[in-house]
Amino acid sequence: MTMEAESLRSVSLRANRRGDRGNQSSSAKDAEGEVFSPGRSAYEYPMKVMFRMGFVRLVLVGGIVWMLLILSVLLFHVWSCQSSVAFLSAICNRESRVIKILDTMGIVPIQQQSQHRCPIPLANDPNRVSIPSGRTPDKIVVNLHYVMEDEQINNASKSPPLFGGHETWSQREESFKLNSAMKVHCGFIRNGGAEMDPVDIKYVKKCRFVVASGIFDGYDTPHQPSNISQRSKKLFCFLMVVDEKSLTFIKSNVSVRKDDDGGQWVGIWRLVLLKNSPYDEPRRNGKVPKILTHRLFPQTQYSIWIDGKMELIVDPLLMLERYLWRGKHTFAIAQHKHHRNIYEEADANKRRKRYARPLIDLHMKIYKYEGMQPWTPDKGNPSDVPEGAIIIREHTAINNLFSCLWFNEVDLFTPRDQLSFGYVVYRLGGAFKFFMFPNCEYNSIFVLHPHTREHSSKVEWVKNLSEFEGKGSILKESRGGLGLWTPYPGNLNEVVLPPVARTSKAG
Repeated sequence: MTMEAESLRSVSLRANRRGDRGNQSSSAKDAEGEVFSPGRSAYEYPMKVMFRMGFVRLVLVGGIVWMLLILSVLLFHVWSCQSSVAFLSAICNRESRVIKILDTMGIVPIQQQSQHRCPIPLANDPNRVSIPSGRTPDKIVVNLHYVMEDEQINNASKSPPLFGGHETWSQREESFKLNSAMKVHCGFIRNGGAEMDPVDIKYVKKCRFVVASGIFDGYDTPHQPSNISQRSKKLFCFLMVVDEKSLTFIKSNVSVRKDDDGGQWVGIWRLVLLKNSPYDEPRRNGKVPKILTHRLFPQTQYSIWIDGKMELIVDPLLMLERYLWRGKHTFAIAQHKHHRNIYEEADANKRRKRYARPLIDLHMKIYKYEGMQPWTPDKGNPSDVPEGAIIIREHTAINNLFSCLWFNEVDLFTPRDQLSFGYVVYRLGGAFKFFMFPNCEYNSIFVLHPHTREHSSKVEWVKNLSEFEGKGSILKESRGGLGLWTPYPGNLNEVVLPPVARTSKAG
């Protein structure tokens, strides 16, 4: 009995030990997922949990940092396309991998994006550019003459002569009929203002190649061109046209030197003073040297106009080779970034308060009455609306005629020359040929600087014609835009302007 009892006791103890080990093992599995095992230190368990949690956090933080880095690079790339800094904008390329990735993600669709800057296919060396000999022959208009005396509508009137003259509606209509010999209004009516100093008249007579710019009403100071070759410095006259207010402003802000002949200079720019501003509206005064370059500088064969707020960063000789000589063009201007239709551009001008809204509408009603249709690809031109801040011209007779007619529209109606460009092209019926180059190349020609102050014309804020009545008549320009106040020989009451689809946020 004693041996049997001992035997049973031994079996019971072994079973209890196995049960305890089983419970212990099960508990460890539940707690550690089979990681903890007998013989390991108890402090290793919290260490492993901390390690695992730290590793997960490291992965998450690294992923977030990497995503932020990628996002920053993408935002920088997109921003650089809009930058005015040439080096930054140069990395923006329609064919770049970044843009293509953004396109696949639907962020920046290539087919819809408007590239701000792109490389200009310039010749490599200005010293190797071959300048054409002679002039492009005149075939349509051979002899172009200008009206020099102001013909008063009422002979009894003693009002002073107008710079643009008193062009009648019939004279305007005749000016669009092309002949080999023509005489048209083209500004610079005798005693109408915008007189040059004799010392400047003498200087510009030697200028065959001209880079011209202008500053009026003290809005800017001259910006020195860069990347100009020695050959271009010798070949081109750099002429900055200013009014008296701007000349005073420039002298008080930058250093102006005088040469032995009395000419005034700011760096490479020769300041050309126009005394007796012809218009009340500073924007309209600025159109005189811009559009009528051939009248100010009659000996000029080639000219490049660039607005006064711009800093030219491309050699002008390379510009002539790229935009004129290479394609056998004689007139080049950039396409507008946002608009192709003048009625869309007019709508944007009203939103941006660039001139009196009712007068812009009246301007457009006259064009609509005279058959100007919204732009379509069937017109054959890339656009009816240019970026007019840069104009590249050979001064042929047909180009000079176009400039005169373009200026006459600016003189008669609103000073917004982008509204008139396509209309004059339409009226000349395809006789005027021009090269409208991509807007992204236009933005690569210059660095844009802000105006020193905002424009201050009161007429820009007028919202309805009643504001011009009574005491408001002082808002009317007395020397420009008179076509908007002269009875028009047609019924404009039934004219309905085309509907405008605002395809961009411009304005």
